[in-house]
Amino acid sequence: MTSKPSVIIFGGLNTISRALVALLVPLDAEPLVSHLRIVDKFSVVPATTYIGAEFPKILDNPLVEYRQANLTVPAVVASCFEPPEGQAPYDYVFDYTGEVRNDRTEMIQINTTLNISRLIGLEAAKHKVKAFVRIQLPFYDTGSSSKSQHTEKDDIKPVNTIGIWWHETLRVLAAIEGLNLVILRTGFVYGPYTNYGIITSGITVASVYGYLKKPMKSMWSPGKNPNNTVNVADVAGAAWACAEWIGPLGRTEANVLAGEEILFHNDKKKVREVEGMPPHDQKLIAPLFNLVDDSNSTLLSIGEVVTSYFGTTFEFFTFVENAAMKLTGDHVEEINEHHVSGWTEMITTSKPPIPNTPLSAYMDSFALAKHVLAYNNTKIKEVIGYNLKKPFFNHEAIKEVIDKWKEEGSWPNLD
Repeated sequence: MTSKPSVIIFGGLNTISRALVALLVPLDAEPLVSHLRIVDKFSVVPATTYIGAEFPKILDNPLVEYRQANLTVPAVVASCFEPPEGQAPYDYVFDYTGEVRNDRTEMIQINTTLNISRLIGLEAAKHKVKAFVRIQLPFYDTGSSSKSQHTEKDDIKPVNTIGIWWHETLRVLAAIEGLNLVILRTGFVYGPYTNYGIITSGITVASVYGYLKKPMKSMWSPGKNPNNTVNVADVAGAAWACAEWIGPLGRTEANVLAGEEILFHNDKKKVREVEGMPPHDQKLIAPLFNLVDDSNSTLLSIGEVVTSYFGTTFEFFTFVENAAMKLTGDHVEEINEHHVSGWTEMITTSKPPIPNTPLSAYMDSFALAKHVLAYNNTKIKEVIGYNLKKPFFNHEAIKEVIDKWKEEGSWPNLD
């Protein structure tokens, strides 16, 4: 019998890495690993970020170790790769790190996205880990071309400062000699115990409009506007499948089978200023896989699914209404006024009341912005053989999410 791999997960505690923890060390089944170390900047006892009801129970398993650490310090990163006494060296590393707030400055993105991932990648290569899986969140705009979906070969544009530096991080990792890298590029994520992302915001806000018995309206026209989605269970499942795939192959063979050029999308002057940044004209190849579900979700389809679940409708502001909002100069606060007051009423009139919830009906400017993301998911199915666990964003998927939140006391009970 082959021994189970030992694993480190870096980052993502406040976003989606807990789903991978639940896959690797489930509460009601055999673990897939011999040892799991989770490393992030947050405390878990007491919790300084939302961690859901199941995660603390998983931490009770003796196979699991949580380490709070400042990953901007090279010596700290190096120490994370030292296995516990009696344990074999780590086999797989999953990199969920990166600053996810869209309002962060370029310097913060360089220090907490690019530099942290680079330090982890360098250490992983030094320790010859069999697999290094980088989770790439959807800070891209696939554009309004006639192509309905974009493959891994297409050149897509990073969005804003956050997108530029998350993308540059891929080039930095691809340039590390001996790193058994696989990049998993996701759609917009949602799922149980996931309070991060624009889909979660959409679900929460739709519930408010259902409660108020009013239509939920979008500022953007009902054009194609693809907003491809993926459940966190599939991000976890695909990340594990990627590690299992590259483990026996190694980077060279994996590049032959799935390598794509990671193109430059930055300011050439930054190459001299940022440590570890490869030259703009260096050709960098790494295995890359898109990961979205089979819904081909659009702004319209997502809006219709979430609003119909809560018994209301999804509509669009007229041109005149849109112009009026934008002319106020503070339309974000104006739009949120109804969401937030309605949500506050819902959680206070809940039976029982919900005094503390990780969920918010406030939508920041990034959540309200126009998003265009259309990925083709064929490659990961054909090359790795991955089968989606949650192929569709539908009422059933939303119910699973809300049932978990109700069970832990984070979602109002208004029945």
